[in-house]
Amino acid sequence: MRVLAVNDLSCVGKCSLTVALPVLSACGVTCDVLPTAVLSTHTGGFEDYTFRDLSSDFPAILTQWKKLGLTFDVIYSGYLANESQIDAVLFLKQNFLKAGGKLVVDPVMGDGGKLYAGFSPSFVEKMRGLCQRADYILPNRTEACFLTETPYPSDGETLLNKLSSLTPCPIVTGVEEENSIAVYHAEKGVPRRYATPTTQGFFCGAGDVFASSFVGALVYGKPLGESVALSAQFTAAAIERSAKEVSDKRYGLNFEKELFSFVKKLRGE
Repeated sequence: MRVLAVNDLSCVGKCSLTVALPVLSACGVTCDVLPTAVLSTHTGGFEDYTFRDLSSDFPAILTQWKKLGLTFDVIYSGYLANESQIDAVLFLKQNFLKAGGKLVVDPVMGDGGKLYAGFSPSFVEKMRGLCQRADYILPNRTEACFLTETPYPSDGETLLNKLSSLTPCPIVTGVEEENSIAVYHAEKGVPRRYATPTTQGFFCGAGDVFASSFVGALVYGKPLGESVALSAQFTAAAIERSAKEVSDKRYGLNFEKELFSFVKKLRGE
């Protein structure tokens, strides 16, 4: 199985491609990458970081891939630096996704009820169009509110129901509730909720850990509900470990130390 991860590369601070590559590889998946931008660090709490948009490299990369005859079983998109990169993901779906393949979109746009710097209402509208073409979307609560034009914070089930008009399989992540953090999805039209205990604090890269492990579980052949549960458990375990072991949370989760346990569960061992 071959997955293409379309996401940024933050050289320091575990998120995006530096999470997707090891997690998907551990799942036994070939993970190819299309970096959308290169940053010296991610933007969550660091100052004076460098940022280089790689949009201008896309045409030559895709031309070579076309000559090689590359196709992918899954295309998984995360951080997209501008609206033209949303168009590029749609182009990838049309030209590089195998028949029967899946497009998984993590519509990275914001958190805490606000859009990230550099994103605008027109970007949200364009991302909404991409989500309509996806097989699975993985917005956090903030992103789900923007996609559905719903006041923040709204409850997970309401957002799930609204998102169902956009895409066949929405999954709302990071819904903070009393003493727990929940993920909402639907199975055969019935809302489902999977919750894990809350660990106090903000943990950079948690969404990427969930999204990457979800894609890995899905490609491994796990059904939707089990993929959600396994990914939520893995993310919660990485957060709990990091709360104890990582003094500077900007540097991301110690997910590596929980990866072996996740893969064992994936294999049913």
